[in-house]
Amino acid sequence: MTAEQTAPTPVAEELPIRKRRWPWVLIGIVLILLGGGLGAQLGYQAAIQQRMAEQQSQTILKATTQFELGLLDLEAGRLEVARQRFEYVIEIDPNYPGAQEKLSEVLLKMASISSPTPAPSPTPYYTPTPDLRPVEDMFNQAQQQLRNKAWAEALQTAATLRSANVNFRTAQVDGIYYIALRNLGVQKILNEGDLEGGIYDLTLAERFGPLDRDADNYRTWARYYLTGASFWKADWKRVIDYFGQIYFAFPSLRDGSGMTATERYRLANIYYGDKLASEGKYCDARAYYETGLNLSPDPVIQSTLDAVYGLCENPNNGEEQPDSTATPTPPIVETPTPEPTTETPTDTPTDTPAP
Repeated sequence: MTAEQTAPTPVAEELPIRKRRWPWVLIGIVLILLGGGLGAQLGYQAAIQQRMAEQQSQTILKATTQFELGLLDLEAGRLEVARQRFEYVIEIDPNYPGAQEKLSEVLLKMASISSPTPAPSPTPYYTPTPDLRPVEDMFNQAQQQLRNKAWAEALQTAATLRSANVNFRTAQVDGIYYIALRNLGVQKILNEGDLEGGIYDLTLAERFGPLDRDADNYRTWARYYLTGASFWKADWKRVIDYFGQIYFAFPSLRDGSGMTATERYRLANIYYGDKLASEGKYCDARAYYETGLNLSPDPVIQSTLDAVYGLCENPNNGEEQPDSTATPTPPIVETPTPEPTTETPTDTPTDTPAP
């Protein structure tokens, strides 16, 4: 045997060493991947926070700029431009300090301009000076009621004041009428479900000055609600058309019955689906049933929809089936129409009295 054959081979010694190194290599790779992923996640979160901070900073800058410009417009008498600026500030930052107060001040001045104070007639020298202290007290009381948001009480106080002395601070009393009627109308529409009363109050407020954008929008949606409700049980398609618009803009709007625009939209879709199914238009009815179920699950309507699916896919299902063992199609379930708790009000108030 030669010396080359008896010499040990180095491969047998290196193999265990290589096997022991592989776990450490894999651990290192995993740590690198975890570190990279964690770093990317932290960087992503930091970027999002930085972006949100920049957006907030831009919003504050825009609001501050428009507020300061609105103050300059108010001082220069450009009331319409100032009103638009303050409304924009409130829209992008509802809690901006002083914006709501300045908007009320602008609306008050606009109301005083639209209702000019009549020129007083000359007073003879022998006419005694009237005692205005009770009237002054009522005026101060009405202003305090406005600050307390007691709109109905402020309106009553203003009416009493005007009855006592029609020429006392005419423009300022008109401003009290405007603010009280405007806010009382919005309160009736948003909180009380008194759509007719809210429309009526806002219409009266408009006689003292132009309505702001929010109040005018509330009045518009209230009119849409009343118009759509007037077609209830008479024309479901018209009901869907009106409440479909209200649902996307003002889903919680309700009337005196307590039924929201969302609920009326849901029921109208189901009832119209019943009408189409009764006419054999199963494929058309399917979409309306689906819309109603998307708004609120209902097992009864779901079974009706399943039946409509079968009738739509098999238009010959209404004919006599040659196979007597075929499974019969479940009947269409007619959805009962609930009786309204209150009569549907008309759209517009009648005979608007002068304040």
